[in-house]
Amino acid sequence: MRKALTAVLGAGALLLAMLVAVALPASAAAGTLGEAAAATGRVFGAAAAQGHMGESAYASTLDREFNQLTPENEMKWDTTEPSRNSFNFSAADQLVSHAQAHSMKIRGHTLVWHSQLPGWVSGISSRDDLLSAMRNHISKEAGHFAGKIAYWDVVNEAFQDGSGARRDSVFQRVIGDGYIEEAFRAARAADPNAKLCYNDYNIDGQNAKSNAVYAMVQDFKARGVPIDCVGLQAHLTLGNVPSDMQANMQRFAALGVDVHITELDIRMNTPSDSSKLATQANDYKKVVSACLAVSRCTVITVWGITDKYSWVPDTFPGEGAALLFDDNYNKKPAYDAALEALGGEPGDPGDPGDPGDPGDPGTVSCAYTRTAQWSTGFNGQVTVTAGSSAISSWTAVMTMGSGQQIAALWNGSPTTSGNVVTVKPVNWNARLAPGASASFGFTVNASSGNAADPSVTCGGS
Repeated sequence: MRKALTAVLGAGALLLAMLVAVALPASAAAGTLGEAAAATGRVFGAAAAQGHMGESAYASTLDREFNQLTPENEMKWDTTEPSRNSFNFSAADQLVSHAQAHSMKIRGHTLVWHSQLPGWVSGISSRDDLLSAMRNHISKEAGHFAGKIAYWDVVNEAFQDGSGARRDSVFQRVIGDGYIEEAFRAARAADPNAKLCYNDYNIDGQNAKSNAVYAMVQDFKARGVPIDCVGLQAHLTLGNVPSDMQANMQRFAALGVDVHITELDIRMNTPSDSSKLATQANDYKKVVSACLAVSRCTVITVWGITDKYSWVPDTFPGEGAALLFDDNYNKKPAYDAALEALGGEPGDPGDPGDPGDPGDPGTVSCAYTRTAQWSTGFNGQVTVTAGSSAISSWTAVMTMGSGQQIAALWNGSPTTSGNVVTVKPVNWNARLAPGASASFGFTVNASSGNAADPSVTCGGS
C-alpha cells in the first residue's frame, strides 16, 4: 500500500446498539486465525509480498495462520503492464502458486486504481483510447488468473474523502462516471466465477464517503451491474474503531452484497507499550466481532504479516506497530484478541459452547428494544436471556404489524410465514450459560405507514 490516508470517522446516520456477542465453542480457539475463521464460515487472510517469501519466518507464519492471500503490489497495473500490451505476471504467478499449494483463497488486488499507474496510462487523453486500454488490461489480467482468484478488487479508491465526490483520476477525467461500471462489466466477462468487489478506505463507518459508495452499489444492484462485494480497507488508528462499523456493514449487506474487511491494520504512535498494545487488542476484537455479527461479512484480511514490513512507518513517520505479529514474528496481544473474537474464550468441557455438552433444559426470557427509526422503517433488537439453567438452543417468534417487512436480520436465522417471523440462533450463539444472553437485530420496512413494534415471545431447550 503506497498512499496517505486521512482518518475520517463519520458519525452514523443510523444509530444501532452493539449486539451482545456470545462466545464461540472453545474448540475453535485452539487453532490458528484461519482455522478459527473457517469454523465460522469465513476466511482470515493477509497481504503478502513476493520479495519477502524467501524469509522462512515470513512464509511459515503466512502458511500457518492465514487461509487467504492478497498480493500486496504484484497485481497492480505498473507491475503487470508497465508498457502498453506488454504484460508481466511472474511475481504474481509465484504468489498465486504458493497460495494454491497451501489451500489459500486468493484476492486479486487491484485492476483499476489511480495510483501505481504507469505513465503511459496517465498520459492518455482520448476517452475511447483509455476505455480500450482499461478493458484490455482487465481482460488480460483477470483472464490470465481466471479460475484461480476468489475475489477481485476491481476498482480501488474512486471516491474522495469528506464530500464523497468522485476522485479526480485520469479515469474520472477522461472516461467519466461510467468507468467504474465499465470496469466491473469487463471483469465479469474475463472471469465469470470470481466475486467482484469495490474497495476503499475511510468507508468503515457511516459518512459522506461511505454514503456515496452505498448509493453506487444500490444503483448497480438495481440496474444489474455485476458487483458482489464491498471492501472496507479498515486502516485504523489506535482507539478509533468506528462505533457504527457493524451497522455500516449491515446496510451494505442488506443491498445483497458481501462485505469484506480487506486491509486491516491499527497503527499507533511508536514506540509501543503495554497500554497501547492492550488498546490495540481491544480494537482488533471490536473489528472482528463486528464482522462476526454480520452474516455477509465473510472475509477479514490484515495488510501484512509482521510489523517488520508494514507500510505504515514509511507513510506515517512516528507511527507503526499496526499488525498482529511484531518485528520478530511474536504474537502480540492483538493476535490473541482476534483469535478470541473468532473462537471464544477457552473453557473446560462443561462450559457453555462445548459441543459435547447438550445443555440442561432451562427457561428463557426475551426483551425487545427499538434501536433506531426513520420515516419508512426502524431497527429493532431482541435479547434472549437464559434462566437459572443453561440452554442448548433458543427460538424467538416475532409477530409483525400489517404491511411490515423484515428487510434485514443479523445474528439469527429467520423463517417467515405470513406476518410471523421465527428466529433461531446461528451456530455460534445457540448455547447460553445460566443468565447469559444473545441478541439479534433486524431492520423493518414500514413504508406502509405502520410503525408499530412487533410482539415477541421466546423459548429455549
